[in-house]
Amino acid sequence: MSDEPVNGPEQLAAFAAERERLRASYLRPRGERPASTARGLHHTALISSDVEQTIRFYQDLLGFPLTELIENRDYPGSSHFFFDIGNQNLLAFFDFPGLDVGPYAEVLGGLHHMAISVEPSLWDEIVARLVEAGVDHVIHSEVSVYFTDPDGARIELIADPLGEMYGDQVL
Repeated sequence: MSDEPVNGPEQLAAFAAERERLRASYLRPRGERPASTARGLHHTALISSDVEQTIRFYQDLLGFPLTELIENRDYPGSSHFFFDIGNQNLLAFFDFPGLDVGPYAEVLGGLHHMAISVEPSLWDEIVARLVEAGVDHVIHSEVSVYFTDPDGARIELIADPLGEMYGDQVL
């Protein structure tokens, strides 16, 4: 067994080389990329332990208006509800009353975090509301704030415009 850390200098260099190989193999210059077959993100669905708590958090604290609240067609008694996150994109939730759904866990294929773009003029206001509400958060690069929702989902609010990441165009 090696004494070298899991992500020691040699491994970090190998990871960087692999990213560069993938970039060279698959990343086409902006003018050479085909148009996407997608029209946008219709909705992302997360799981809520408490519908009202989730509504208060996303609508009242973050400012994402609730747009619909219906029964989940896949699980009788369950709610399916939606919040407007701008540009005709929705953040959706299910609750599963009666099921023993465990706490948030980071798993392969699961949610690491969701980054939602907000206007820079509103970013400071929302961060102030997080502070006032006692929501633990971390600010990075003066434009990103990371926190968890009441059920542990990691959320990032980023003041960069859509298609931009810390001043670099990614779209």
